[in-house]
Amino acid sequence: MARWRQQGDLWLLDPSNHPDGGQSSQGLIQFIGGSYLAAKPQLSYRRLLEALALRGWQIATWSYVPGFDHQGQANAAWRQFRNLRSQLPHPGGRPCLRLGHSLGCKLHLLAPDGGRGCDGLAALSFNNFSAERSVPLLAEMGQQFGFRSEFSPSPQETLLQVETSYLQPRNLLVRFSRDGIDQSSRLLGALQSRPEDASELRELPGDHLTPASAGLRQNLLGSWADDPAKQRAVDRLADLIGQWSGFEAKP
Repeated sequence: MARWRQQGDLWLLDPSNHPDGGQSSQGLIQFIGGSYLAAKPQLSYRRLLEALALRGWQIATWSYVPGFDHQGQANAAWRQFRNLRSQLPHPGGRPCLRLGHSLGCKLHLLAPDGGRGCDGLAALSFNNFSAERSVPLLAEMGQQFGFRSEFSPSPQETLLQVETSYLQPRNLLVRFSRDGIDQSSRLLGALQSRPEDASELRELPGDHLTPASAGLRQNLLGSWADDPAKQRAVDRLADLIGQWSGFEAKP
């Protein structure tokens, strides 16, 4: 298995630590996962993140448990990524790509630098539902006991903030053909309302959880027990991200 290391709430993987011998590091990916998958992203998203490391990306992924204050969590993630990047050799000389899945896309879009500190965002299965739909029990309890029961910013406020404050023109939105909760089209509309936007939307086979695969059966039982289709789907996604970013090194 690849040798991950922890630094605060970040989990880090260098291409040189990939067991199959990844390319020399040419860029940094800052990844934020979705919902409770992101509590242990180095496991929940292991297959995708290690596929990207094999293609030459240095990986930094933020571990968190979602709450109602999405702006606060976006600020916290941004600060940790910024501090890490300042510690790396030649911090301004290598490409930096932000990558998010589901709620993680929203947190990247809410970063206080408006996306200026990266070379682009790849947003997988963007999701921007209200708290009432996402966690209806907590929303109901919040109304009864007087604590926050809607995400901050709200879904409508999030899209308005993207239109007025998000400054990164290069965005790759990826939706999956069987994803019933994807809202990438709404995000694309908000992005394209900005001047000089260069965002694009691509569709791949799969569902909302296609980016999240730990490969546990393969780890425990060997490659014979794995589903080759899952690895093919992840490799297709990793190749798309690399090609769109302009970094096309192959394993």
